[in-house]
Amino acid sequence: MKSNKNLSELSALSGRNWSWVKLGDVCEIIMGQSPPSSTYNTEKIGLPFFQGKAEFTEFYPEVKKWCSKPKKIAEPNDILVSVRAPVGSTNIANQKCCIGRGLASLRYPDCNRFIFYYFRLIENKLDELGTGTTFKAISSKTLNNLEIPLPPLPEQKKIVEKIEELFSSLDSGVASLKKAKEQIRLYRQSVLAFAFSGKLTTKNTKDTKKLSELSALSGSLPPGWKWVKLGEVCESINPGFPSGQHNRENIGIPHIRPMNINFYGKIDLSNVKYVHVKEYKKLDKGDILFNNTNSPELLGKTTIIPENTNWAYSNHMTRIKVNREIISSKFVAYFLHHLFWSGYFKINCVNHVNQSSINKDFLQRKVMLPLPSLTKQTQIVSEIEKRFSEVDNLEKAIDESLTKAETLRQSILKHAFEGKLV
Repeated sequence: MKSNKNLSELSALSGRNWSWVKLGDVCEIIMGQSPPSSTYNTEKIGLPFFQGKAEFTEFYPEVKKWCSKPKKIAEPNDILVSVRAPVGSTNIANQKCCIGRGLASLRYPDCNRFIFYYFRLIENKLDELGTGTTFKAISSKTLNNLEIPLPPLPEQKKIVEKIEELFSSLDSGVASLKKAKEQIRLYRQSVLAFAFSGKLTTKNTKDTKKLSELSALSGSLPPGWKWVKLGEVCESINPGFPSGQHNRENIGIPHIRPMNINFYGKIDLSNVKYVHVKEYKKLDKGDILFNNTNSPELLGKTTIIPENTNWAYSNHMTRIKVNREIISSKFVAYFLHHLFWSGYFKINCVNHVNQSSINKDFLQRKVMLPLPSLTKQTQIVSEIEKRFSEVDNLEKAIDESLTKAETLRQSILKHAFEGKLV
């Protein structure tokens, strides 16, 4: 099978002692087989049991289940390959384990990381080799006949050493970028904490209180502010409507669900579903959408509806219309998101079997807002958005750098298996 040879036919093969070999000629390939479900357990009886990509991390799978009577076993340092949708993902077994039918084990004791990194390079190619109508899968025959480039063993080891040297430097840079993203997240939280304690718009920089004490949740407010119930400043608070059946033709209007609101309160329509217009009430510009049902960690995500939209909203979202003569929609939306980030809704939610919720009555009667003048609200919102705009640009630059890092990672692998790295 030579469909993966479009890496410029591996120029390294010319004049160097490389060759194309079938994977089955150099590796022992063990296709997984799922044991009876009665043998699964979480009491650590038997061997760790891996079923597919769901247990994979960056390198080593995470144990979630054990199996008392395994049928197919992978040994430490075997390469684990996902062979059922999704196809191509890899990890390395760091202990003896049972593998289900979603995995195959590749045993190449001479230099297992050489095969592992090559599979990381051709992950998308492996996915293309998958077949099936319901979901993709690759067979034992496909794996055995897969052709891979193989240099002499000493060169394999040098290539792996060089890959890991370069990846180590790259990983260090990626770790720094991810740390910077986390610092941005904390900065956003601190901006809102200062905003709703009146500290964001004051010139007094000598306040020595801890950040946690500056939160509006602490009870103390600046002069001229007062506490009000959310229901006292709203015209209406209403949950949305069940989806019924989303149409497959994307006919009608977007139906906003919890997954369309991200952690930062921004709207993401990449996976939006559509409903027929006649079945649902529409959202208006300035309406606030509050996520009323979700996992406890995500409960309370809040966003504000922009202009020029024509959207409906699900029963897992609550629409909040404020009285704009006394309070700003954006001021309320930012405050609710401040409560979300503070874990307020997680603490005060009603727990169900799989999800938690905040109902309309709780929003109306229990949620208290700090209320300054409209002029002060406008000033606070302006200061929040000024700071958020700055870190939005910084975060975008970080994300671009992270994307470039992954592109560089693939470039390193491509050069390695073209014989150009050492």
